[in-house]
Amino acid sequence: MSAGATHAEALPVAILSAGIDTHWETEIRPVWNVGQLTAEEHELVYEVSWISELGLWRRFLRSERKVKT
Repeated sequence: MSAGATHAEALPVAILSAGIDTHWETEIRPVWNVGQLTAEEHELVYEVSWISELGLWRRFLRSERKVKT
């Protein structure tokens, strides 16, 4: 699976100064629709945060929607 487009958006500086590096990433990906047996493009929005205690990035899906063509 490959991403067609990626967009990152940073949060206000006040949040970042507290030691939390959180941003959003948007990807357009093909998703298989089992009901219609077709591939559709969906916009997937992920929240990405740095976890300093663990020394790693946390990334999880916040929303998904079908891209209108």
